[in-house]
Amino acid sequence: MKIINDIGIQIPQVHLPRKGTDLKKWAVIACDQFTSEPEYWHDVEKIVGDAPSTLNLTFPEVHLEKPGGEERIRNIQAAMRKYMEEGILQPHDGLIYVERTVSGRTRKGIILCLDLERYDYTRGSSSLIRATEGTIVDRLPPRIKIREGAAMELPHILVLIDDPKHTVIEPLSTAKSKLEKLYDFDLMLDSGHLAGYAVNSEFENQVVEALRGLADPKTFAAKYGIGADKPVLLFAMGDGNHSLATAKAIWEKMKPQVGMDHPARYALVEIENVHDDGLEFEPIHRVLFNLRKDLFAELKRTFGGNFSYSEVADGEEMIRRVDSAESGKQAIGLVGAGKRFGVIEIAHPSSNLAVGTIQSFLDVFLKEGGAEKIDYVHGEDVVERLALQPGNAGFYLAGMHKSELFKTVILDGALPRKTFSMGEAREKRFYMEARKIS
Repeated sequence: MKIINDIGIQIPQVHLPRKGTDLKKWAVIACDQFTSEPEYWHDVEKIVGDAPSTLNLTFPEVHLEKPGGEERIRNIQAAMRKYMEEGILQPHDGLIYVERTVSGRTRKGIILCLDLERYDYTRGSSSLIRATEGTIVDRLPPRIKIREGAAMELPHILVLIDDPKHTVIEPLSTAKSKLEKLYDFDLMLDSGHLAGYAVNSEFENQVVEALRGLADPKTFAAKYGIGADKPVLLFAMGDGNHSLATAKAIWEKMKPQVGMDHPARYALVEIENVHDDGLEFEPIHRVLFNLRKDLFAELKRTFGGNFSYSEVADGEEMIRRVDSAESGKQAIGLVGAGKRFGVIEIAHPSSNLAVGTIQSFLDVFLKEGGAEKIDYVHGEDVVERLALQPGNAGFYLAGMHKSELFKTVILDGALPRKTFSMGEAREKRFYMEARKIS
């Protein structure tokens, strides 16, 4: 495959399901979604049945803490081999232009490979490809176990570029009538529509040159008003931070044995423009399950005189007050914890973002046994439904504006983990393309 070293990409060979495959059953949402809603995955299993599906090639994280994990991994690896041997997956060379329509919006992307040698997820990294949030190294081992020994990778990773002039991806949208359509179908469970087009060599060259334009050091420095000595950030993580970190960890482990010319050096991703009108940043809320300590007492002990709380009539008022909070005190919605709806205010916060302030508290609270577990959820309806169950509590957070992302990462480093999400759960990337990594 073609490698473009200066911008850290590879033009991939991907594998797509052969013609005649029921794509609505084939494509399944990212494995890290609906982790506290097993009923969603039961519905997926009913829809898929015995049909070829990426459900058989991935490990939904709703099952991670359940018994039978080793057997599930063996079955995944066997299914990968079977799909290749039986020709269910067919090779396709080149970039793929994709359009995802959901909730009345269409966002656009390109499927390509990123060079893991140009990626560093550690805090303070200055690599060409960077994490946008803190990476929890403790979360990597189970993911490494799943990927190690796998013949293929299937990406749900979404990586962002900062292209305000729309030079990289958007020209493909204008020219898509000239491109071969590879797939075009409705996704399961009200998750919208997905279409993909083969990018020919003419447009491939245009994409590469446009990415080089974004990576030009002088252009980069002028865009952000920084010194020319600042290393270029071309690709910033959007979704799938820990999946890309897993690929990196495995590559670092194996490269002394396999050398630098190996498919595992690269990871298949979809890149999207942060300025795409169809792309929205959504806040990620927190839910604590089975409280074992007095949450209010711990909040007061931690924040002291900087903590205040007021009850509100309903979830709608809570959301309004949090979303309209002005600078000074940070506002966080609280659901459950023996009450219904309220708003926490923190004066003189420890972090620039409310999500960082509350996450620091929650890390300690959980470490000290304050709750059985935490989950990170999308949508105010989900946080309310889960947090109002007996013994639970939820935190509602306002979102950050997507235009702030690149400059914040360049100047301040990674954001607090789980700061934002690119859309709500049903808007996440579905598994469609596969790529051989062994």
